[in-house]
Amino acid sequence: MKWQIVLRRVGKVFDERTVLRDISATITAPGAWVISGPNGSGKSTLLRIIAGLLTPTEGEVLYLYNGERLTARQQRQAVGMVAPDMALYRPLTALENLRFFARARGLSLRDSELLEWLEKVQLRPRAHDPVATFSTGMVQRLKLLTALLHRPPVLLLDEPGSNLDEAGARFIYQTVKEHAGHGIVVIATNDTRELGYGEPLIQLGA
Repeated sequence: MKWQIVLRRVGKVFDERTVLRDISATITAPGAWVISGPNGSGKSTLLRIIAGLLTPTEGEVLYLYNGERLTARQQRQAVGMVAPDMALYRPLTALENLRFFARARGLSLRDSELLEWLEKVQLRPRAHDPVATFSTGMVQRLKLLTALLHRPPVLLLDEPGSNLDEAGARFIYQTVKEHAGHGIVVIATNDTRELGYGEPLIQLGA
């Protein structure tokens, strides 16, 4: 079983400003891959295009499984993503957030199963606390859970270690290492720690 993501001459223009031009790459599993570049170089834009959240102005992104192209619906099911602008519901508890995201993905998970997920990221003792009371690192761990609940083969991370302490950074690294052992991880970052989490894929703004 082989997963591939193929970028063919991808470009993006916003209001006549060219953000990305002629980006081509092939991303294969298993492995972790890094998109790097300074702020404003288009890393987040490219990651959102790979996720299917943005449509490229030119070019295309293909998801292939054993050489067969996935439909748009199959592609959405294959992807889990964490980004700085991804919002959790702060008045809701950690468990309530997981319930919501599980339902949104069409998953039928019991509370006992969701609590097991929270245990994996050391958040089970805070399962019934509002997310508004969580630290930045705790929020980031919960975001990762929402991306992993449906066990996607493709995990996309946009600056995953932003504002995290060393313990949080270690957790991100461990997640990348585990997921890259069987699926695809693509990280958009200019953090020197995270540049070593995977193989260089695309250098923007060079």
